[in-house]
Amino acid sequence: MKVSFPHMGCVTGYKKLMEKLGHEVVMPDPPSQKTMELGVKYSPEFICFPFKVMMGTYIECAERGAELIVSSGGNGPCRAGMYPDVHQKVLQELGFDTKVIVFDNMFNDFKAFYEIAMLVKNGTSNFKLLGIARFCYNLIKKMDKLEKKMKIMRAYEINQGDFSRTWKKIKNMFDKCDTYSEINKTYKKALRMFDSIPMRQVEESKRIRVGIVGEIYVIMEPTVNKNVEEILNSMGVEVENVQYISDWVEHNLIPKWLPFPKSHRIFKSSDKLAPINCGGHDKENMGWVMDFAKRGFDGVVHLMPFACLPELVNLGKFPAVSEELNIPIMSLSLDEQMGEAHVKTRLEAFTDLIRNKHFAKQKNTLNNVADSLENAAQSAARRVGTKVGEVKDNLKTSPTSPEYQTK
Repeated sequence: MKVSFPHMGCVTGYKKLMEKLGHEVVMPDPPSQKTMELGVKYSPEFICFPFKVMMGTYIECAERGAELIVSSGGNGPCRAGMYPDVHQKVLQELGFDTKVIVFDNMFNDFKAFYEIAMLVKNGTSNFKLLGIARFCYNLIKKMDKLEKKMKIMRAYEINQGDFSRTWKKIKNMFDKCDTYSEINKTYKKALRMFDSIPMRQVEESKRIRVGIVGEIYVIMEPTVNKNVEEILNSMGVEVENVQYISDWVEHNLIPKWLPFPKSHRIFKSSDKLAPINCGGHDKENMGWVMDFAKRGFDGVVHLMPFACLPELVNLGKFPAVSEELNIPIMSLSLDEQMGEAHVKTRLEAFTDLIRNKHFAKQKNTLNNVADSLENAAQSAARRVGTKVGEVKDNLKTSPTSPEYQTK
């Protein structure tokens, strides 16, 4: 069966999974302007931006012969839960026989999850299926770790573009891995490739760090968010994104009552500021903002599709949260009208703001330390002066030495 999927995150892992299950993969291209125009043309006008981009991707894949498209769903009032039904209807109206299926959280409806898994596994035994899933998860986890590392190191590259070019080579290397041994060797080689790239040495106190939160699709797909992370890195800013495929898998497959992964703790920690889960990732994102503030990040960039209900809830809370936690938050509402120049201008202004705030905070800290040292020195001097006075007084009042008489 010819199978495809949305272009989001570590697509190498999806490709490996489907190939090992015996499917022919129709590899989706990164969304282009043509993809977006195609999606906008055949989508409801006021539907979410991710729906439109994915619609364009699905049409392109269907034109290339895809018979099955596998995706993930949503929860709560988030409209992502309705994506597959509408996508399916649009494809049918356009004359395609392509079927769209969705994997939702298996703890919400295990029977539906199992039925879809049986459809995708293509006659593979359950034992072998578990082995394939474990292999693909391991590959995705390694690639996600490297990508996280790159988004920190890329901020200090001397020759702009070195890390991005190297990352493309690394993705091609992982695409050729078929065993655990090959994955581990490729991972170690990738680390060496990163370490060989010339970088500026920047003191820890001068590093600027920004967290990225928002709707999962727009923060994971660079072509959709207009390369926000790469732009920030080019301005010398370290970036930490809260959404990766391996993290999503852990969050949805590991029971919520367990203390790991970290996303479970983050979800619970947001109860104070977001007591109600409005669907999507709104509650989780609020927890991440609190975590970034606690860890001393300089700012947060919030990415949301235009008219996204869960993220609109957060958008209304963020001004008060920013003031309470003392961390700047910039929200970007993304749709097909958004241009990269606009995003870059907004990010430049935001980066200037947080950089000035960072160094002003450092200056205040140094001034406070200097004042503390000066006060301590004055206090010590007063204590020494008092002690010297006491010694002098004791010398004046002490009895004279007795005269010794000799016979």
